[in-house]
Amino acid sequence: MSIATPTRARSSAALVLAGVLWGTGGLAGSLLGDLAGLHPLAVAAYRLLVGGAAATLFVLLKGVTLPRTAEAAKRIIAVGGLFALFQASYFAAVALSSVSVATMTTIGAAPVVVTLAGRRKPHRWTLVSLAGTLAGLVLLRWSPGEATSLAGLGFALLAAAGFATLTLLTAKPVEGLEPLSTTAFGCLAGGLLLTPVASWSGMALPLHADVLLVTCYLGAVPTALAYAAYLRGLTNAHPLLGALAAVLEPLTAAMLSAVLFGERLSVTAWCGAAVLVAALVVGYWRPEPR
Repeated sequence: MSIATPTRARSSAALVLAGVLWGTGGLAGSLLGDLAGLHPLAVAAYRLLVGGAAATLFVLLKGVTLPRTAEAAKRIIAVGGLFALFQASYFAAVALSSVSVATMTTIGAAPVVVTLAGRRKPHRWTLVSLAGTLAGLVLLRWSPGEATSLAGLGFALLAAAGFATLTLLTAKPVEGLEPLSTTAFGCLAGGLLLTPVASWSGMALPLHADVLLVTCYLGAVPTALAYAAYLRGLTNAHPLLGALAAVLEPLTAAMLSAVLFGERLSVTAWCGAAVLVAALVVGYWRPEPR
């Protein structure tokens, strides 16, 4: 059994935190859409814009200067484009198939893309963790008879490719650009890129206390804080572990739905949750060398 160093342990904890916080984002996003009558693309645009604004304000209050090097600017533009691509593709997949199929395909395919993009042959324990992740997702999210389409699966795979590319890209640090700054300016750039597309469906936001509160939460916690933790964790963890940590999003969402809304999970779903946790434990204790 390999023993994680304190630095690797902190990185893994940051990735786990990001996955859990993302799980609350799905519920918050759905609630915002219901309260404000917004299209999912508009919810995604507000998520990135508010999250980017909150993180940017925090960065500026800390006295961090704006990126001034060409390499840092290119990284922020690339991250913003990947944020927009991931969000737009995912919600297109949801519209063309279903939430379950889009989520399972996107999050399940992302670690596969990261593995295939690696230069080395993956370790056998990595393959075990990857197989367990895919099996757990199928058990947790799959609903027999649910509508699917080739177009929906295609957009889900595009979203997975975007998330995997973001994971691989941000695993390589840029001098003078910290994870929080990358999150702040990347989210803002992604939100601005997504706004013209989302505006077609309408982005009027009712100025009610509950709507504004949910909007602020969606932007600050499962977006700004979660992505900052994710990018921080990637600095000392293998990108594949980062992609695998994303499976905590549907797992957390399923658990919260059961606790908060009384939704009953089937025996199959509980088995899937157990398999997902076991797969993550294998990935943590037998990490792929960087």
